[in-house]
Amino acid sequence: MPELTVTLPGPAPGPAAKPLSSYKPFWAKRYGPAPFLPTTRAEMDALGWDSCDIVIVSGDAYVDHPSFGMAVIGRMLENQGFRVGIIAQPDWLSAEPFKALGKPNLLWGVTAGNMDSMINRYTADRKLRSDDAYTPGGNGGQRPDRAATVYSQRCREAFPGVPVVLGGIEGSLRRIAHYDYWSDKVRRSVLMDSKADLLLYGNAERAIIEVAHRLAEREPVEAITDVRGTAFIRRRNDPTAQGWFELDSTEVDRPGRIDQHINPYMGMAQAAAEQGQSCALEDAGAFDPVKDAVGKGVQVQPIRLDIRASVKDKVMVPAQAQAQAHAHAHEDEADELEAPAADAATTSASRTGKIVMPPRERTVIRLPAYEALKDDPVLYAHANRVLHLETNPGNARALVQRHGEGPGARDVWINPPPIPLTTPEMDLVFDLPYARAPHPSYGDAVIPAWDMIRFSINIMRGCFGGCTFCSITEHEGRIIQSRSEASVLREIETIRDKVKGFTGVISDLGGPTANMYRIGCKSPVIEAACRKPSCVYPDICPNLNTDHAPLIRMYRRARALPGIKKILIGSGLRYDLAVRSPEYIKELVTHHVGGYLKIAPEHTETGPLSKMMKPGMGAYDRFKELFEKYSAEAGKKQYLIPYFIAAHPGTTDEDMMNLAIWLKRNGFKADQVQTFYPSPMATATAMYHSGMNTLKGISRDARKGERVDIVKGEKRRRLHKAFLRYHDPNNWPLLREALMAMGRRDLIGNGPNHLIPTYQPVTDGTYESARRKNSTQAGTKTSVVTVGRVQRNEGSEASPTRRGGKATEHDPRDLPKVSARRPKPGQMLTQHTGLPPRAGAGSKPRSAKKPR
Repeated sequence: MPELTVTLPGPAPGPAAKPLSSYKPFWAKRYGPAPFLPTTRAEMDALGWDSCDIVIVSGDAYVDHPSFGMAVIGRMLENQGFRVGIIAQPDWLSAEPFKALGKPNLLWGVTAGNMDSMINRYTADRKLRSDDAYTPGGNGGQRPDRAATVYSQRCREAFPGVPVVLGGIEGSLRRIAHYDYWSDKVRRSVLMDSKADLLLYGNAERAIIEVAHRLAEREPVEAITDVRGTAFIRRRNDPTAQGWFELDSTEVDRPGRIDQHINPYMGMAQAAAEQGQSCALEDAGAFDPVKDAVGKGVQVQPIRLDIRASVKDKVMVPAQAQAQAHAHAHEDEADELEAPAADAATTSASRTGKIVMPPRERTVIRLPAYEALKDDPVLYAHANRVLHLETNPGNARALVQRHGEGPGARDVWINPPPIPLTTPEMDLVFDLPYARAPHPSYGDAVIPAWDMIRFSINIMRGCFGGCTFCSITEHEGRIIQSRSEASVLREIETIRDKVKGFTGVISDLGGPTANMYRIGCKSPVIEAACRKPSCVYPDICPNLNTDHAPLIRMYRRARALPGIKKILIGSGLRYDLAVRSPEYIKELVTHHVGGYLKIAPEHTETGPLSKMMKPGMGAYDRFKELFEKYSAEAGKKQYLIPYFIAAHPGTTDEDMMNLAIWLKRNGFKADQVQTFYPSPMATATAMYHSGMNTLKGISRDARKGERVDIVKGEKRRRLHKAFLRYHDPNNWPLLREALMAMGRRDLIGNGPNHLIPTYQPVTDGTYESARRKNSTQAGTKTSVVTVGRVQRNEGSEASPTRRGGKATEHDPRDLPKVSARRPKPGQMLTQHTGLPPRAGAGSKPRSAKKPR
């Protein structure tokens, strides 16, 4: 008998994808591109259309620009020859507004817009926003809660029978059972609530083009189940699921003792007996995995590689595969694994002596059912971990999750992520004939989101940072997709020549991250096999190419174009990556910083940073040193503006206090403060819901795994936010109370070394952010009374330290050196402007001859 060996399925350098430009155009290509995609019947008549092939419904105002998803998808479909109409921000209270363009010939395309509708409508404190940056005039209330679901239902009501294809960021982040911060519970996949036929997640150009062409060829939407980047609902015993090898998610990531794992070398009757049950099938002699394998000439021995999926998948011998299949069948006949796949592996093993694992492209991982995890945080954390393991297009497997029980149960099936676009395909997307303006029907109304990006250019997609609070990776992926230099330069020239109001300044050359252009793994084979969530945490991967030369070259060529006065970089900068290229920092600081540069260390303490997967402050200090060095060499006074997050999972009150001390020591007054916002499907959201560090192994055993300090409750979230705005008098009562409870009275006092004073000025109790103008103004006059040597407001919660029965200040000699590097008067920086305050705002008037 041949010796039994194990063959591990090594992924190829990456699956191939059909180029976007290789499809035969639909017949309506003869109409050519429209100035704007039509939004009314009158516009359709002007174009000579009798109907639309596809109608896109969006929660955003229609801006024909490549930064708006509806415009990108609409123009891509137009490029393929389809007639595409837009219904932007319809009244959702009835189906009539959805009939404005008539019945679509092929499909509805539904998106909530460029933002999740709940994040768009509610603050991190669950308060209703009064504004909407994607609406003319910035007015709120122009889209419903959970817009993707509402729009899908109205489309179905308007024209039953037309396939509904759901996309956008809201669909991407809700494609699976997910924790919903606003209702504080786990909700079903958006597919179940919206009743959409297909969900397209991520950047959906590949998927929507293939789906549209197949529908145009009269293929039923129910048969379109093999497109990457899509999710759909399958019924029980669906014949389209034949031929798949199903793997239980607990074989990929084992979340403690949830269910006993099956011993594949033990009879099913024995395994059932251990649990006080019996297996009728095996008792009747219908199934014996060990005898079956031996009867076919396979040497069965306990081969099991105890290596977690983050490195390699566990390997199962044929008998083990059949045992697992039988286990699923015993639990629910609808979950039965197809025997041919296991039999084929067994037959192959009997001929060659090798175990041939089913190909990854035919393997599906079954996640815990919605009913099992909706009230079980451990199972939810486990499902979230598995989902994030299966995000690399080079090796990801399909996922399936049961929703419902009994005969009405359905499976939400999620195909592997889409193949990233190549550089020529990215050029095709961004070179389409966009009008680069809002639809004329809006007149002179200001659309804030459009005003912000009208002179900016997107040079790439994706992010390999893996920050746990961010959803870019879940949507765009971690493989960088870059445009060519020529395409970017063409867009700059188009803005210069065609966009109204251009003054010669490009506001941004960036993307999700400013300095990841053309950066990626050195080896396509390693990239296709890698399952790490981040390429830069805990340190930069040695396989990552960190060459900034292509970006430097683009900057130089762009600013040399005629008519271009200045090119700024407005996107966030990955500073730990930038320090690998001092030449890039010099180029950036010398030519592309407009007085201040925003970066995001997010925190100073290792506890929260480890839960964010962000680098320590050492990388910030190195970048700051280079930034200041090259600014001085350029003869410029420029400022770094760091951004921080309050109330992130893993952040203690002491962590926030230490961050506040760091801010004061370094002279920062944060005007823009972000409290952690648990967006659907993010890793940090799973921490928030489960209280566990999902970056590490999880377990029901409290002695195993890592528990995370979760900041919940309005008061504690306000406290963490108040530490970031330690300089706002409205926060001082809350901070005094907290500091005294923490035993840090030494930080309360009126000296330069204290964090907050003992006195309380008269304020109106409001807060002015840079956006809403509702915080305490600088230089507010105060009214105080004197108690001994301590000034305090009447009725203040502060109480001075008493020594010998007298009120007195704290002894400055007992205080920590909070202000070792305290800025000079008048040099306190603000996060909003990054510049010193104007003359008269607590500083001496500036000399006309001296730089500020």
